Order: sequence, then structure tokens, then C-alpha cells
Amino acid sequence: MNISAHRLPVSRRFSPRFSRRFLALAATVVLWASAFPAIRVGLDGLGVAGLSLLRLAVASAALALVAPLLGVRLPERRDLPLIALCGATGMSAYQLLLNWGEVHVPAGTASLLVTVAPVFSVLLAAAFLGEALTRNTSIGSAVALAGAALIAIAGGSTRLSAAALVVLAAALVQGVYHFATKPLLKRYTGLEAACYSMWAGTLFLLPLAPDAVHGLTQAPASAVGSAVYLGLLPSALGFVTWGYAVSRYTVAGATGALYLVPPVALAVAFVWLGETPRPVELIGGLISITGVVLNRRLTQTPPARPGAHQEDNAPEHRPRSIASTGERL
Repeated sequence: MNISAHRLPVSRRFSPRFSRRFLALAATVVLWASAFPAIRVGLDGLGVAGLSLLRLAVASAALALVAPLLGVRLPERRDLPLIALCGATGMSAYQLLLNWGEVHVPAGTASLLVTVAPVFSVLLAAAFLGEALTRNTSIGSAVALAGAALIAIAGGSTRLSAAALVVLAAALVQGVYHFATKPLLKRYTGLEAACYSMWAGTLFLLPLAPDAVHGLTQAPASAVGSAVYLGLLPSALGFVTWGYAVSRYTVAGATGALYLVPPVALAVAFVWLGETPRPVELIGGLISITGVVLNRRLTQTPPARPGAHQEDNAPEHRPRSIASTGERL
């Protein structure tokens, strides 16, 4: 028997396209996970306001440079109010709240709390877009929020618990961002929506420029380097790699990988900052992730017919459930 005849062709076994899309998705997970410990470093000297503006400004400048190369179009005038809402919530408010919370909340714990953002998206979609909120999705949402509540109240001090609630508020405004981008994703790609939101969010934070300049004059090099890293890699490059990956995987396949962000963030925070989460925080995080997974599984759209595979691999051009959106910073 000719064994080689039964082997797959080399082009099938080592597909460059598969390798690129896998690496893009893996890079997105690592970049977004590393943002949580990088924030802790950047807060030293720059402060909440300075870090928030500098991160978005660096990301906006980087995206503006590559936008023409990536085919990013100008938005239509009718979409400007919605883009402003996305920028104000998913960029400006999210950065301020997350950075403020991480003054006291460890990086890994913050990543666990932010995991529940899709739950808020589902609840908002049910309230304002008429998406079905079944008994099962309600249970999944309740489980996820219960895990987040466990993390918040187990802080060990009033100050830490209050900061955990601030991070949870960051997850809420990120959920509003996911909800608000859904109409935009019917007319623009995910990368375009992210660029518009990033630029709008930066404009909203410009009043904080004096704080940012003052912070730059006093911050250590590590904090400034962290701000540049956050802007160039997790914020700018992270959205580019995410856009590449999600356009080549199914939405469920791409967003499923984002469940790896909290464990990777915990590992990076342990190596970089020496942070070790308490068992109760890990338990709460596991409960939250379980609830989000349950929520997403129960809100998945039916499988596409066999002949529609190519169309389904372009998620930015078809209607999607809010539970399927996975963009985060």
C-alpha cells in the first residue's frame, strides 16, 4: 500500500492562511490580556486621566496612519451621533473607569470583572432592540453577574470593593459600546467601527490634556513606555489583528478564543507584577465566565446552510447577535 497516497497535500496540512489567522487570533488574546497589567504600570506617575488620554491618543494616531492602507472609509454623516456614543462609552468612559478601578484592583481580577461585558450587551439588546431574552439567557446573565458580585464583595476592604464596582461599571459601558456598534456593523467593518470610536473617544478626552502633559513631566520612563505600549499594541494593533481574525473565522470561533483573555492576563500579571489572585476571586471569575459562555451558547444563531460558508466568514456584513460581539480593549 502506498501510504503517501492517503496523506493530505502539503498545502492542505500547512495552510499559510490558517497559520496567519490563528496567529492573528492568538496575538489578539495576548495583546488584550497584557493591557490589564500594563495599565497598573502606566498609572504610576501618569495617573488615571493622563494614562487614559495618552493611550487613546497614541492609538488614534497609529490607526490614522494605517487606515488608508487598510481601506478604512469615511463614515456617513447620519452615523456620527452613534459613533459619538460608541466613542464616549467604549473608549472614553471605559478607559477612565478601568484605569480608576485598577488603582486598587489587581490586573488579573480586573480582567475577570470585565469578562461580563457581553452580558450587559445582551440585556440592552433585549430592552432596546427587541432581541429575545429567554429564560435560559436570563439564567446565564444572572450566573455571570453573580460571579462578578462575588469578586466585588470579596475585596477584603471597603476601598477595594468599591474599586471593583468601578471596574464592573467599566464592563457596563463596554457592554453599551457592543450594543451601540451593532447598527454600525451593518454598514462598516469591525475595524472601521473601532477606528471611528477610537477617534471620537480621543476627542472627548482632550479636556484632560493638561493632566496628561503634567503627568508626562513627572512620570517614570516605565509609565510612559507602558502608555505607548497600550496605545500601539493592545489598542491599535489589537484591533487590526482582531479584524483580520474575525473576518476569517466564524464569529463564534473567534469570540470563543476571547475566553482565554482572563487566564492569560492572570499569568502575565503574575510574571510582570508578581500578583497572585485569591482563591475566592478565581472562583468568582470562573462563575462569571461560565455564565457568559452559557449566555453566548444559548444566543448563537442557527448554523448556516452549506452553500453559505463564504458569506458567513464575513461577519461584518451580516446581522449578528449582540452576544456574538467580542471587541474589547
